[in-house]
Amino acid sequence: MQALSPEQYARLRELAGTWTRCHLKAAKHDARFNPRLTADALCFRCQGEYLLGALITPLSLSLVLLPDEESPPPPPEQGTRRVSLPSGTYGFRAESLDETLWLWRCELLDDLSDVASRQEASRLAQQLMERVMAPAAPGG
Repeated sequence: MQALSPEQYARLRELAGTWTRCHLKAAKHDARFNPRLTADALCFRCQGEYLLGALITPLSLSLVLLPDEESPPPPPEQGTRRVSLPSGTYGFRAESLDETLWLWRCELLDDLSDVASRQEASRLAQQLMERVMAPAAPGG
């Protein structure tokens, strides 16, 4: 697996920072909000023309496809897509975080209120990516 470039890591920091700037205030009013967590983009790798990885927020854990900066968001009628990964096929929805940053997101866990720390959330993201990138068991 090829290491990400410094520019790609900067893009992932931008993703986490943009989520925080645009959504943290509202998230604090959600019953699922976990104050021990922050937004973090973890375990990303190149997947074709996208960066694929996990986005942890104080509310959820999602699988994310992050397009390059020049890629325009799809029109609303094309705002969903199915992506085949080694473990199976996942449904993604286009989501704009602000005027300039958008992504494809597949929410896998919608409640992280019982996650005790950022380290535990990081381990959860690593386990998620290991499972997503492992071939599906035959017959399952």
